[in-house]
Amino acid sequence: MVAGEVPESTQCPSLTSLNTKDVVRRRHKRRSRQHQRFMARKALLQEQELLSTAPGPGLCLLPSPSQMPAVTEASDSRRQRPKARSGSNGLCSKKSVPREAPRPGPIKCVAIDCEMVGTGPQGRVSELARCSVVSYSGDVLYDKYIRPEMPIVDYRTRWSGITRQHMHKAIPFQVAQKEILKLLKGKVVVGHALHNDFQALKYVHPRSQTRDTTYVPNLLSQPSSLIRTRVSLKDLALNLLHKKIQVGHQGHSSVEDAMTAMELYQLVEVQWEQQVASSAQAPAEDRGPDSSTDVEQYMDDQYWPEDLTQSTGAETNGGPDRQEGEEGQGARSAPP
Repeated sequence: MVAGEVPESTQCPSLTSLNTKDVVRRRHKRRSRQHQRFMARKALLQEQELLSTAPGPGLCLLPSPSQMPAVTEASDSRRQRPKARSGSNGLCSKKSVPREAPRPGPIKCVAIDCEMVGTGPQGRVSELARCSVVSYSGDVLYDKYIRPEMPIVDYRTRWSGITRQHMHKAIPFQVAQKEILKLLKGKVVVGHALHNDFQALKYVHPRSQTRDTTYVPNLLSQPSSLIRTRVSLKDLALNLLHKKIQVGHQGHSSVEDAMTAMELYQLVEVQWEQQVASSAQAPAEDRGPDSSTDVEQYMDDQYWPEDLTQSTGAETNGGPDRQEGEEGQGARSAPP
């Protein structure tokens, strides 16, 4: 080692440490100023509700001071928008977004047909002996033979298809009535000349929920001759559905008749329901009285052909004349 030379490790130790401290202090001061500006900007954004208080990765993307006025204006417009919204998820309220009226579900609809036998003097009183109820799709919901309250005088087998043997498994009328009304109440009831069926059941169904297929020719704008005269279910099935029913001499099938009535209803269902809906929206003074409160008004319902209300007591009660009329032979006065 040369004399007077100072080793490297011992050259100005205090100066080296001083320079290092200055560098650290300057860096810390620079970071502190940046942090202060960052915190001030963050507080401003949080005050303007442009930044959430919860920490997240979006905190690093901050607008520069020159962009702050533009951000502030945007924030004002953004803060005005939620006023038209409701809920924390920002979904529009029901009032602000018009929607189409929900389409109604399938109508609870059943079709019914009853077969009657004769009781009382000379069998002139019609009483229920069989009842069938089918669903909208044609499924049989009910089909039972029913024992009348009075002794049977005339089975009317030619039209009813009922014989003495069927009464062996028949159920009492009171029991059958309760079972059937459970299926009818609250539903749209379809049938042909329904006033006969309801009278046999000793029941009055609301007019708004009644669809009598004797009204089908009016909906289809058939010739006036069909509208003025009594149209049988057999003729309607042949002319409109191209099917033959009530053939032979073994009597009618109430299941077949109920299914046919439902098919006729489905043929004009759209027009019929539109007409019912429009009449329901009419003023109360323009609508007729509710026939569910008056049997006589019910018999004069617009759905019944005019000649039905002029028929004799036997016809009104669903006697043999009614059955013959359904076979296309027309209404006939009952013998004295």
